[in-house]
Amino acid sequence: MASHYQVLIIGGGTAGIMTAAQLLKQKQSSSVAIIEPAETHYYQPAWTLVGAGAYNFKKTGKPMKEVMPQGATWIKDFATTFDPENNTVNTKATGAITYDYLVVAPGLVMEPSMIEGLPEALDKGVVCSNYTDPEHTWNVIKNFKGGNALFTQPSTPIKCGGAPQKIAYLASDYFRKTGILKNTNVIFATPGSVIFGVKPIRDTLMKVIGRYGINFKPFYAPFKIDAEKQIAYFKHVAPEENQCVLNEDNDIGEVSTEENIIQIPFDMLHLAPPQAAPKFVRESTLVNEAGWLDVDHHSLQHNRYSNIFGLGDVAGLPTAKTGAAVRKQVPVVVDNLSLLIKQNKIGTQSYNGYSSCPLVTGYGKMTLAEFDYKGNFTPDPKLKRMLVFNSAKEHWRLWMLKKFGLPFLYWNKMMKGENV
Repeated sequence: MASHYQVLIIGGGTAGIMTAAQLLKQKQSSSVAIIEPAETHYYQPAWTLVGAGAYNFKKTGKPMKEVMPQGATWIKDFATTFDPENNTVNTKATGAITYDYLVVAPGLVMEPSMIEGLPEALDKGVVCSNYTDPEHTWNVIKNFKGGNALFTQPSTPIKCGGAPQKIAYLASDYFRKTGILKNTNVIFATPGSVIFGVKPIRDTLMKVIGRYGINFKPFYAPFKIDAEKQIAYFKHVAPEENQCVLNEDNDIGEVSTEENIIQIPFDMLHLAPPQAAPKFVRESTLVNEAGWLDVDHHSLQHNRYSNIFGLGDVAGLPTAKTGAAVRKQVPVVVDNLSLLIKQNKIGTQSYNGYSSCPLVTGYGKMTLAEFDYKGNFTPDPKLKRMLVFNSAKEHWRLWMLKKFGLPFLYWNKMMKGENV
């Protein structure tokens, strides 16, 4: 006989744990279960600091059993397939589990194979990533002796869109402190058109790029890494009219060819691997054309199955995939789910696309990008209590918030089902 739960949640990350904790705290459901195979729950936003030697990796993880909300059933297993017509999720070892309501929040997965040569190169030698092994990143940065320090990101959506550039700023600051910045070309290459989509933040970051002398390369999409020869290959993805500006940057040894392919040699390479929804989600009937969970952008209810909700990194939403976004998505899902359980209709709470990106720009410095679906800069009024009156500018108090305030809030409030 299959186990049955009123609310079944897939994923014991930020979104899954917060949703379960709030449902249980508000006594909104008779039975809640979480499918999650991992033993450890990580506070991933601190991995940026780990990669720069400013945070202890061990402090970013806690045993999953400690963060499981009291009253939730932990199904320590992998979800494998969905059968939404029969309100069933199949698992690897436990078999079929049925539900009245389903919350899909398994996050996303790294897909390094989408860049040729990356799976073999990652976390070895001078190729590193805060997304997979931040301690290795710190070793690479510490042991770097000069030359080309290349930082890049893929064309896929990624969690914390600002992370690939944060480590470029921290590394630059470290190289400055240790006196090797003068012998270094720091290069930040991105498929995007601008350094950041929110204008007040963009203005600050362009100054940071100028301060460190970073070579900023927009419209560069990485597609191949040759770890042996230490060369990264990019496609130039700019609109047609910009092609004539492709030229060789001899300072960094950049070479471009006829087919809009650019080669950049590197002495160290940090990158975010390509990322995608987990395979069991991608291969299901629950995704949109781009392969992300197909949910309404405001109610977070599935567009085809009214008893399914989705949030967090797996959701196909046109905003940044961050823990801060989850913080604002959870109350909407909990409210809509509670009303659906009680009155068979969803509420009026609406998610406006809020996300935030704490952009660390050096040791002891940070700017805080908070924005909505329209890309409006939406700073939290509470920052004034911290004496931060313009969070688009760099501030040491924001660094303190990133290093101490946010981890505390995460473990003690968000994970416990409190609205913050």
